[in-house]
Formats: sequence, structure tokens, C-alpha cells
Amino acid sequence: MTPPTRISNQTARKIFLHHQGLGDAPTGPSKGAPLLKLIERLGFVQVDSIKTVERAHHMILHARRQSYRPSHLVPLLERDRTLFEHWTHDAAIVPVCLYPHWQLRFERDEKHLRSRWKNWRRDGFEDQFQTVLGHIKEHGPSDCSDVGQDEKRGSGGWWDWHPSKTALEYLWRTGQLSVTRRQGFRKIYDLAQNVIPPTVRNTRPTQADTIDWACGAALDRLGFATSGEIAAFWDLVTPSEARTWCQQQCDLGLLSESEIENADGTIRRAWLRPTLDVDLPELPGSVRILSPFDPALRDRKRAERLFGFHYRIEIFVPAAKRQFGYYVFPVLEGSNIIGRIDMKCDRPRDCLSVTAFWPEPNFRLGKGRSNRLIAAIHRTARFADAPNVEFAPDWIRG
Repeated sequence: MTPPTRISNQTARKIFLHHQGLGDAPTGPSKGAPLLKLIERLGFVQVDSIKTVERAHHMILHARRQSYRPSHLVPLLERDRTLFEHWTHDAAIVPVCLYPHWQLRFERDEKHLRSRWKNWRRDGFEDQFQTVLGHIKEHGPSDCSDVGQDEKRGSGGWWDWHPSKTALEYLWRTGQLSVTRRQGFRKIYDLAQNVIPPTVRNTRPTQADTIDWACGAALDRLGFATSGEIAAFWDLVTPSEARTWCQQQCDLGLLSESEIENADGTIRRAWLRPTLDVDLPELPGSVRILSPFDPALRDRKRAERLFGFHYRIEIFVPAAKRQFGYYVFPVLEGSNIIGRIDMKCDRPRDCLSVTAFWPEPNFRLGKGRSNRLIAAIHRTARFADAPNVEFAPDWIRG
């Protein structure tokens, strides 16, 4: 099969969204093996602490399976151990079958985090490694409140960690500890051998094998990509390693370059496999409310090129200067991002409060689209265990 020399923007969107699990109707089972298969298809789901409606990883999975509920994830993480929590470009839940390739991350993090965190004035955290490991061996799974109670913290702010907390994070990032569960949203750490199944923990691929896997697995989840996008997907290989891999695969006839049309009509060249299926069905026309950290959108520049959709998180922007809201959700209809919505669960009142919906330019909120959007809002409310939905009087903006 010879890939086309140019792929239209509409076809590029369909390819990408199908590869991101958004090309199918959001129906089907959402527990056990089917849920694991979905996460394996995505590669990972990003974890985020903000819960205006529900946390990012749950929103990501619900967008693809309407029957999904947060309780469905717990057995896979904490009982079956078919998933583990670690780092991609950010904190994420990852299929445990991929754990052997994280050995390369452990090695690389061990080298650069130690010097980097010293520069961030995490004074004395290296001195706590054996103390922290000894505490967990003696007392079992622990969190940051169980160690270093008398230690001096930093000067305040986002990274206000005492040395033992920093040691816990370092030992987790370098593979000596694993997250065994979360309590609320606090990570509970245990020795890796107590969490990760030995069949995968003791498998050690070579660096070359992991680079080959990481690049190929990223491309298979993106459909088409530049070498930079391939490197950024897992954040496991360097841009240079991804460029070399792409060229080697091209020389072997296993990759080719095509022109991808952006939403604004400009062209960007990207790598793809000759076997890439470009003749795909139209996407379901229903409306889905996405997490800002959905894998289809987390690469903000790619999303803007493909969908003409500019997005930034405004949680750190003073309220008076926000263009939209503290934490707004992108809204997908078919292969189009049609707007963004500001809504939040009011837990004491069991209510999902909808403040505003801003349609994107060129998308009119007619009766049919309005009905589909309202249906999606009510689905989200049920998912978030909010039996009531309350719309602000002027909720439709633009």
C-alpha cells in the first residue's frame, strides 16, 4: 500500500481521532478486561489533581465509554496490578505490560533528577533514601505524612516538599518504589517488588529495543507524526533518538513522509506507516465533553494545527484576566471541536452548575446541536453523581 502524498485536514482529523479511541460510538463494557484493553489502546491516561467535575483520567475514559465510572479503575490498579502509575510527559496510569520499557526511564531519571532537584534546593533529600526505604520495609506502605514529620519544609508554593517527601518521589521516579494505591488523592508508596508483578519487573529490554518500541508505539497511537511528536508522546526517548529512528525506518521502507493539511490550509510534513488506513468511516455525530488533558488534546500545538483550536489552562491566571474560566472543558462533535464549557460540581447541592458555553468561530448553536450538547451535559452530570443540572441564565456565550 502506498500512502497518499497529501492528506486533507478532514481525513487527518479522522485518522487521529480513530487512533485516539474517539472514532467509535462511546458504548460498550467499561470494566475489567475491556477497560484494560481501552487503556492499552491509548497507551496511558494522564492523572491530574483538579476535580471541578471529575479527575482527568476518569473524564478521559468516560469520553470513550459512557458506562464508565471511577470505581471501575480501582481493581485494575490495586488488585489485579494490570496497571501502574508512573510518568510519561506527566503523571499517568500505564498498562503494566509496558513496565519493562520504563527501566530506561528509571535509569535516565536517576541521572538527571538528582542534579536537577539539588538545583531546586531539595537540600538533604539524598540522605533520606535509606531511612525512607527502611521505614517502608518495617512499617509497610507509606505516604509523605508517615516520613519526615520533623523536617523543615521549603519556602512554600507548589513544591513545598520536605527532604523525605522528595526522597519518596525520587525513589518512585527511579523505580525503587511504586504507588500501591491512592488515599483521597495522596500517593501511598510501597517497595516495587510488592506492587509490580515479577514477570514484568524482571524483564529488561535493551535500550535499543525500548527506543524502537517507544517510537513505533507512539506512531501507532498518533497515526501520523513528526519525530518531535513521536518523542513527546511517552517522553521516554530524546528528539534525536526519534529522528534517527524515523530515518532508519524510512530507509527500510517501513515509514514514509506525507503532507498533512492543517486546519488553516497550511501544510506540515509527518511520518506515517505505508499500511496506514486513510479510508475511515465518519465519526459519530454525538457531542462529547473532553478533559483538557485528553490525549487527543494534550499536545496543544498539534490540536491547534489539526482542529484550529487554541487552548490554555487558566487556573494560574488571575480571575479578572481569564478569557474563559478557571478550568474549561473542550467539546467535541464528530471530528470538530465546537467549543468549550465552564461547569463545576456543587457537591453540597448534588448539582452540576453550568456557567458558560463558548462556541468556536463558525459553529452556530442551532437546535439540533444545542440538544446534543445538553444531552452530553446531562450524561456528564450522571457520571459525576450530580442528579441536578443548573444552567446560568446567560450560559450560551459568543
